[in-house]
Amino acid sequence: MLEDLPVVFKYHVFTCFQQRPPGHPRGSCTTSGAKPLWDRLQAKLGAQPLPDVSMTATACLGFCRAGPLMVVYPQGVWYAPRTPEDIDEIVQSHFIEGNPVERLIIVPQL
Repeated sequence: MLEDLPVVFKYHVFTCFQQRPPGHPRGSCTTSGAKPLWDRLQAKLGAQPLPDVSMTATACLGFCRAGPLMVVYPQGVWYAPRTPEDIDEIVQSHFIEGNPVERLIIVPQL
C-alpha cells in the first residue's frame, strides 16, 4: 500500500521558527539566528527551478540548544546551519546534486 503512494516532493524541508524570550532555559532557533537563514533558504528555493523541494515553517523541533535546526525528509537528515553560505551549500549539494552536506549534519540527542 505505501509503495503505491505518490511522491509529492523529492525533499521536504522543515525549518524551526520557534521563538522564546531571550534567556529562556531551552533557547529557541529564532533567538539563535534562524530567521535570516530561513529567509535565505526561501529566497534560494524561489530563485531556482526546484519544484520537487518544499519548505515548511514549524514550531519547535525538540532540540533547541542545537539550533537553528532544519530537517530534510524523506531521508531524515538534520542540519544545523550557521551562515548564509551554509544554506547555499545545502541547496546546491543536497537539493540540486543529491549529496547531503556531512559537515552540517547533526544527530539530535534527547
